[in-house]
Amino acid sequence: MTLKHGLKENLMLKLSISKQAQKFLDDLPPKQFRQVVKKVFALMENPTPHDSKELKGYPFLRNDIGEYRIVYDVKEDVLRIIVAGKRNDSEVYKKI
Repeated sequence: MTLKHGLKENLMLKLSISKQAQKFLDDLPPKQFRQVVKKVFALMENPTPHDSKELKGYPFLRNDIGEYRIVYDVKEDVLRIIVAGKRNDSEVYKKI
């Protein structure tokens, strides 16, 4: 939505988390949980930050938080967290 003087209203996306991603988040230690959730909230405000990359071969984006990775997409006004896991773990991609 464009406001007076051409400024855009800061709209936050809705959030949808897959069962796999929810289980992964539930099992994280508190410090890492806060780090990942902080990134998810940031993605809800800006789903395409400079450090997000398109996932080759899939219609998704990925974003890294320390040793963790979030795979997500945006459909209409919903940020969908498809999968979350360890960054260097190929198992993350097998769950897509």
